[in-house]
Amino acid sequence: MPLHEDHVREALKKVIDPELFVNIVDLGLIYVVDVVPLEGEEEKYTVNIEMTMTSPMCPAGPQLVAETRQYAGEMEGVEGVEVKVVMDPPWTQDMMTDDARDQLGIF
Repeated sequence: MPLHEDHVREALKKVIDPELFVNIVDLGLIYVVDVVPLEGEEEKYTVNIEMTMTSPMCPAGPQLVAETRQYAGEMEGVEGVEVKVVMDPPWTQDMMTDDARDQLGIF
């Protein structure tokens, strides 16, 4: 079965922000997931991810990036993962899903 962006996003829900206790997908920290098939390799992929942090000096940043790389890399057929941290556009609470808002008590 081919790997799709939705599969990667679902796997990344295992990455939990240690300060907010909500997954990084529902927090809106994952901006781009690009699944690139490897040329000449059937069902082998590189995954490119652009993500942000809730603040530029987020103390959990290195942990979140490492876990993002880990969980994406553990997926079947993934041969490589590149994670790029971007700060544009800046993260806001508007980027969270309704589930994340409910977990954090934000209405």
